[in-house]
Amino acid sequence: MTASTTEIQARTLAGYAHASALRQIHDRDWVLDRVTGEPEILLDLGSGIGQLLHEALERHPSLRLAVGLERSEHRIAEAAERLRPYGERVRLVQADLTAPPPLPERADVVTMTSVLHWLYPGEETVLQWISERLSPGGVFLLTTYHPERDTAGLGGEDEIVRDALVSLGTERAAVAGVFSDGDVLPIAVRTRPAAELGALLGRYFHIESHLEREAVVTVEDESQYEHFHAATFGDYYARLVDPGRRAAFFRAVGESAWRRQRERGRVSSMPVRLWQLTPRR
Repeated sequence: MTASTTEIQARTLAGYAHASALRQIHDRDWVLDRVTGEPEILLDLGSGIGQLLHEALERHPSLRLAVGLERSEHRIAEAAERLRPYGERVRLVQADLTAPPPLPERADVVTMTSVLHWLYPGEETVLQWISERLSPGGVFLLTTYHPERDTAGLGGEDEIVRDALVSLGTERAAVAGVFSDGDVLPIAVRTRPAAELGALLGRYFHIESHLEREAVVTVEDESQYEHFHAATFGDYYARLVDPGRRAAFFRAVGESAWRRQRERGRVSSMPVRLWQLTPRR
């Protein structure tokens, strides 16, 4: 059976530059607005296709090195092309943040946008590593999303996926069991509540401040969200259905999002928090 275009996109996480405009691009600018002074070394964790690194280099000529750590080889390849003009001022490292690699430099700024929940429940490994990688006076800028959970433990993207599974024939009450049987942890579980996360961060950092805003996602049609989901979540949720039904699953996700857009004027809305952290010494 030939894979659909969206299935191929999900495997390679392609098309993120376009998809990020719906949500993550706002985090990038919000974070970089908090970078002050003349930083020399910046480290972006989960650097994706290099958009934050590119903008940071444009904003801060003082940067002599911008380092990106990213697990996806496809995203690293796209980032390398985007950042080629900056030459030796950029270093891209393929790395799994559950076991971050040794780095010789200490960073003036470390950024992580909408990534920490993917490391749950082992976030402490990377948090300790970051605290050891920051230079004296350095800052860690972190964004986290906090969707509300329902009684089944689902929230945020989980709800859109649930609607898609129901449209494909799953009983609504059985969806939580489908998640469990498919070994897919709901995003609303992966994302710790703000108070719980604050206590965890406080073990390694001083919480200098935090800002909050509402992240609202709107789309123009079902296809736009179908491709956003594939570029952002890959095949994480698609594992909940048999391989032969995955093209139908992605279409159902797009249809679910578009139905929400028509009924509510938006696909989703959830709080996002920007933490400004300095290491404990």
